[in-house]
Amino acid sequence: MSAIDDVFRDLRRQGRKAFMPFVTAGDPDLEFTALVLAELMRNGANLCELGIPYSDPIADGPVIQASYTRALARKIKLAQIFETVRAAKPRLPAPVVTMVSYAIVLRHGPAAYVRDAKAAGIAGMIVPDLPADESEELARICRGEDFSLVQLVAPTTPRERVLRIAATSTGFLYYVSVTGITGERTALPQELIDNLRWLRGETDLPICVGFGISQPEHVRTLAPVADGLIVGSAVVRRVAEAATRPREQVLAEIGAYVAELVKALA
Repeated sequence: MSAIDDVFRDLRRQGRKAFMPFVTAGDPDLEFTALVLAELMRNGANLCELGIPYSDPIADGPVIQASYTRALARKIKLAQIFETVRAAKPRLPAPVVTMVSYAIVLRHGPAAYVRDAKAAGIAGMIVPDLPADESEELARICRGEDFSLVQLVAPTTPRERVLRIAATSTGFLYYVSVTGITGERTALPQELIDNLRWLRGETDLPICVGFGISQPEHVRTLAPVADGLIVGSAVVRRVAEAATRPREQVLAEIGAYVAELVKALA
C-alpha cells in the first residue's frame, strides 16, 4: 500500500473526506513552493498535488498554463523539483502526488521517474495525457514500488470505460467534473452529482473530484458523494501574487483560503 492508500483508509475510518490542493512546482520559485506545500498541509490539506511544469499541457486552463510558463522561464529542472520535495519532506505531514506529462516521464525513463520520485518522498503520480489503455507498463512499475498511478475519467467517458479505468487506477480515481480545461467556475454541472453517485456504487476506489472547484458551496455540494476534492486554479492564482507582494502575507492568505474550504468539507 502507498502512503495515499493509508490516507484514504484513515479518512474513511474517521468518516472524513480528503482535501487536495494543487500547486505548480517552481512558481514563483522552488523555495516558495516548499513553503506553500507546508502552509497547505498546516491548514488541513490531506494530500497535495504538485504540478510538474510542461510546455504543452492538455487540460490546464490559463491560470495554470501561465504558472507553468513562468516556472519554465526559470529553467526549472525535474531533479531540482525532486530535491525540493526531499528537503521539505520533514515539514510535510501529508503525501505529495505529482501531476506530470508522460513526455516528461518517458524522457526521464518510467522506472527512473518512479524510483527518483519515491526517493524524494513523493507517493504517486497523475499522468493526464497517458491513455489508460496504454498505461500497463507504467502501472506495473508503480505496483512494484507501492507508488500510486492515478487515472482520470471525464463526464464524456462511457460508463463501461469508466469502470475499466477505475480497475487500473491506484491511490484514487480522479473524476474531472466538467468537460474542458481547469479553471475557477461559479457553478458545477447538474449531472455531476448523479454521475458520482453511480460511480460510488460501482467501485471501492476513492473518488476525488477536480476542475472548477473553488468555493465553499462547491465543497459542501460534492462532499456527500466524493471521497476527496481537488482545488487547483484558485490556489495557483493566489500563489502567483507572491511575485509582486510580501510572501508572508500571500502565504497567510493562501492558508486562510484553504482553511475555509476545509471547514466546509467537515
